[in-house]
Amino acid sequence: MTALLSEVFSADGPLAAGVPGYRPRSQQLAMAEHIAAAIADNRVLVAEAGTGTGKTYAYLVPAMLSGGKVIVSTGTRNLQDQLFARDIPTIRKALKSPIKVALLKGRANYLCHHHLERSLADGRFLSRDDAAYAQRIARFVKKTRTGDKADCADVPETAGVWAMVTSTRDNCLGQECPQHKECFVLAARRDALAADLVVVNHHLFFADVMLRDEGTAELLPACNTVIFDEAHQLPEVASLFFGDSLSTAQLLELAHDAHLEGVAAARDCLDLPIACDALEKAARELRLTLPVEAARYALQQLEARPGFVTGLAAAVGALEALAVVLETQAQRGEGLENCWRRGGELLARLQSWRDGTNTDFVRWGETYSHSLQLNATPLVIAEIMQKQMGGHPRAWIFTSATLAVQEDFAHYCAEMGLVDACSARWESPFDYPRQALLYAPQNLPDPNSRDYAEAVVAAAFPLLQASGGRAFFLCTSLRAMRRTHELLTEQLAQAGIELPLLLQGERSKNELLERFRRLGNAILIGSQSFWEGVDVRGKALSLVIIDKLPFAPPDDPVLSARIERLKSAGRNAFMEYQLPRAVINVKQGAGRLIRDETDRGVLMICDPRLTGKPYGKRIWRSLPPMKRTRELAEAVAFFSAAPAG
Repeated sequence: MTALLSEVFSADGPLAAGVPGYRPRSQQLAMAEHIAAAIADNRVLVAEAGTGTGKTYAYLVPAMLSGGKVIVSTGTRNLQDQLFARDIPTIRKALKSPIKVALLKGRANYLCHHHLERSLADGRFLSRDDAAYAQRIARFVKKTRTGDKADCADVPETAGVWAMVTSTRDNCLGQECPQHKECFVLAARRDALAADLVVVNHHLFFADVMLRDEGTAELLPACNTVIFDEAHQLPEVASLFFGDSLSTAQLLELAHDAHLEGVAAARDCLDLPIACDALEKAARELRLTLPVEAARYALQQLEARPGFVTGLAAAVGALEALAVVLETQAQRGEGLENCWRRGGELLARLQSWRDGTNTDFVRWGETYSHSLQLNATPLVIAEIMQKQMGGHPRAWIFTSATLAVQEDFAHYCAEMGLVDACSARWESPFDYPRQALLYAPQNLPDPNSRDYAEAVVAAAFPLLQASGGRAFFLCTSLRAMRRTHELLTEQLAQAGIELPLLLQGERSKNELLERFRRLGNAILIGSQSFWEGVDVRGKALSLVIIDKLPFAPPDDPVLSARIERLKSAGRNAFMEYQLPRAVINVKQGAGRLIRDETDRGVLMICDPRLTGKPYGKRIWRSLPPMKRTRELAEAVAFFSAAPAG
């Protein structure tokens, strides 16, 4: 395989002949060889590859040449679509590979014939727009082969109507569905089972494949290799899926569906609409025990809220009562039987959350504008991960640009339970000392001080002028993001400078990025969404400003419970857990700056802890080897200096 890979990645190989702009990189070949060896020996490999290594090709080529079944899991649906629509077809064509490839998404991404038909017949849409969108979807469903809602371009992804025309695990009728044979979800799964290479995303992998949650239990046993791209996201995703969560929205949806099924098949059962209304009332009142603003609450905070405990008891009681009525009507139709089964499952999960018998899980709540989600999250995922990875021998590849802390993978491997993993890392092929400058300004106040945002904007403004915009301003909170936007708007107006300001949330992420690239002199102010998975090459992005080191807020319920657990075991939670996570996040943010051999730019990290605290050294030593300065004049001059060499 080594000789074959050397040929494939060589200057006169098939990739060079078939991929425009392809250039051989020693790091890419070395990474591909490590992955091929791990696949051949069914090993676990943790691989960090700096920006520009070309890690996608480095894992796809050996995966395609391995001869076995491969699952590739990515961080987002966007990356999933990019792999399936662009990267894999390009490599397959260059290698003249006959392998079958399938794209598999979560069921909420596929239209459901049954729910579309029922919604059109019911006609109770929340707005005129939704009614119009439903008609467009009805036309789309007649011509689509996949039923993937991403292909329905004339209905916005955020439209409320999608919830009415797709299914959930709760409300899918399964084999009882009258349109079972035409089901898009089942068709996608059949394609995945028949394929040699299946592209999924992390959420689907853990929900569907690891937890056997939605009927794809056949997919993992048949597979020889699992490759996780953007693997730094896995601890968070795995925690979410190895735990449990249910929301008041699910209770409302059950009440709504049971009411509709009752009208269709059990109109004479007068107790059913009464029980549905009671559950709906209880669910809404439970949500109203907490403030309107989106927030996270520890269990103690929830229990201290007036009315929460009694509201939870009322919801349990109303759900019990509805389940009893549904049991008496379940034989009258598939829909009613499905509602009865859902009611029983939701009741068991709600009671389990209320009773909290498993001390290895932390219970907490999260509010959204119209719902309350109750979560039970495991404090440690290592053992659960080991159990899930056991059994049938296969290769497990974990790769990202950001997994190590100062070349050390111990934190990541310990958290993920990767005991016998091999690890390797490759530096970026970019010439960072020539292409980039790290600027840490002097005399900024403590990040917790009231006027910190004002000081950051004042310090950043000379650089924004020097760069002529062309900047990402990355904030660690939505509040700081909005305040930064206000302050910059004022500063630009006072200085009489016209630069476009783009704010996360004003439009979709893709629309904002497209506009940012097109304008060429914009300042994009964003929070978590823009720290990773964003690729802007060329002069449009020449300055990345990070307002604070991205430590997770210590009052986060899951984080505080994990810190407490580590402390009680006599361990240093900050150095072992909080700092490594912050380092990986900083590396992600910094990675937005240099995306190409010709890019140049300044990374400005405003937080004085980077230079003023002993642990700051661990952070900046984990960053690419850029030139470093604390002098504003040097940072400003970088933009006018001609590129060296």
